Amino acid sequence: MTHGYIYWNVDPAIFTIFGISLRYYSLLFAGGLLLCIYILGWIFKKENIPQNYLEKLAIYGVIGIFAGARLGHCLFYEPEYYFSHPIEIILPIQHMPSGGYKFIGYQGLASHGGALALIVALIIYSRKTKLPLIKILDLIAIVAPLEGCFIRLGNLMNSEIIGMPASVPWAFIFAREDNIPRHPAQLYEAISYFLFFLIIVTLYKKKRPELQNGFFFGLSLTLIFAARFVIEFLKERQVPFESNLPIDMGQILSIPYIIAGIVFLAYGIAKTKKQLNLTG
Repeated sequence: MTHGYIYWNVDPAIFTIFGISLRYYSLLFAGGLLLCIYILGWIFKKENIPQNYLEKLAIYGVIGIFAGARLGHCLFYEPEYYFSHPIEIILPIQHMPSGGYKFIGYQGLASHGGALALIVALIIYSRKTKLPLIKILDLIAIVAPLEGCFIRLGNLMNSEIIGMPASVPWAFIFAREDNIPRHPAQLYEAISYFLFFLIIVTLYKKKRPELQNGFFFGLSLTLIFAARFVIEFLKERQVPFESNLPIDMGQILSIPYIIAGIVFLAYGIAKTKKQLNLTG
């Protein structure tokens, strides 16, 4: 604590061996995915879906999330740099001014790209397994906010995506950036996403028969990206070109997801109501 604020100076690397670091971000990213897969195992049992389908889903999902998040960051936020250094899009290295490359890990991942690529991966998965795509989207959507929570905690450990200057008692001083008290925007998002996960999983447990046909997918998209849109107002701009925009890139990219979420919510409610009326 410094003058009532929280002094934050965590080393992003847990340890380093032979120039290769194990970072908190990587551990939280992977740990969150493993927990999500474990919870999906419970969900698959409730839905009477064979467990071997879960293994395939894990493979498709992990590849989709990571590849999309990486490409999203490179193309949305730093296209000029990565078009000039294409090898760094794929490999966790950085070209040094003195020459040669240095291992740095994957330090740029964008949730919007990860979400889009995950949907594409699930379309392919649905065709391979013959499981209805809308059902798979609903089940994945139950755990998606939980992974978002882990990713934002990873951002906190990296002292990245920092908030605007603030005088609130819980403000963080990110010593690796400057000595200015700031909103812990990463925590705001992490807490929001965890609460969304609790809400969605509770709805799934108590009202699954009435909530189908894309409802959970729509709810998850709407909550996550609406929260992202609002919290962005408390964040510093991540790249210089955003300073010329009325809203930042994260907000611009969130709008289509919010619209899609509302559409899926309305469709899911209407479709399920119609089905229940027909069977009732």
